[in-house]
Amino acid sequence: MLISMPQMEDENFVRSLVYICEHNEKGAMGLVINRANNIEFIDILPQLNISDLNVTDAEQIIFAGGPVQPEHGFVLHTPLSNKEWTSSIRVSEDLCLTTSSDVIDDIAHSAGPEHSLIALGYAGWGPGQLEQELADNAWLCCPFDADIMFNMAPEDRFQAATDSLGIDINLISTKIGHG
Repeated sequence: MLISMPQMEDENFVRSLVYICEHNEKGAMGLVINRANNIEFIDILPQLNISDLNVTDAEQIIFAGGPVQPEHGFVLHTPLSNKEWTSSIRVSEDLCLTTSSDVIDDIAHSAGPEHSLIALGYAGWGPGQLEQELADNAWLCCPFDADIMFNMAPEDRFQAATDSLGIDINLISTKIGHG
């Protein structure tokens, strides 16, 4: 996961926690996992022709996953041993990513994965761009923590990620000096 540093000026990423789904020679792709969108889960269901839903599951938070293609939905989810969803790909041993609406239909009907995170849009970096931002100290890296992603309130995730590194991000200076 990436933690934005205090000097981050891009408003899309100020105090953001990003789960990196893919990183290779072609670039990187991730989802911001700590910014709730003002769109509600129940509001996206009619667009996907999903009805007869379980009202408690319809209260799931939709995240602003990033500034790229904010009209497209992405679902990070834990795999089920007895079920596969269309277009789900494993991004780690414990997580899958899909853009297919079948998993959203199952979530709406209480038949979805144990844990899921739905985001509109994603964060994307071209070849070498993320590496340069890391070299410029725009981001801190921290290990993935399912508890942070799935069991904490969105507004607590950024601080929990920085705490997991044993640092107080509020004490990091945004200025550097040369004596």
